[in-house]
Amino acid sequence: MNADAFPSGLMEGGQSAFAAIQEIVAHLMADPTTDWSRVDIEALRQHLIDMDNVTLRARVGVEEIEGGARFEATSEDTAVTRSIRAMVPAHAATMDGVEGWAMQAAEIPGGAALVVTGADPDRIRALGFIGVMTVGMHHQAHHLALAAGQNPHEH
Repeated sequence: MNADAFPSGLMEGGQSAFAAIQEIVAHLMADPTTDWSRVDIEALRQHLIDMDNVTLRARVGVEEIEGGARFEATSEDTAVTRSIRAMVPAHAATMDGVEGWAMQAAEIPGGAALVVTGADPDRIRALGFIGVMTVGMHHQAHHLALAAGQNPHEH
């Protein structure tokens, strides 16, 4: 079937990780300045696996602390533990100060702890671990940087 024959307006790629990769590939292909010698779609795929593990497979404990919360994301599955340890410290480093929140991460047995404090502790607690991890529209730029062969965690 010719791609032009598909109905306009259809957007869903069928699976969220596939759709995220499809979106980045389309962007790279449309950009005449793309340096194809640096493109690494597999790095993006691995990051999306980490996101899936942290979002759906991590156990999260919460402790209310003054000004916010301490979240402990853990797993007995070593692949999930690796994903937690890849994502949580990187997120804390990237997002520290966003929304006026202080974020600190530390490795703990089986995963990582994320401490988030700010002037709005009720909002931090209501969002919980995964809500805090989603704050800010940084993920799309992060995915593009990964796919383009850049290290988005370097400052």
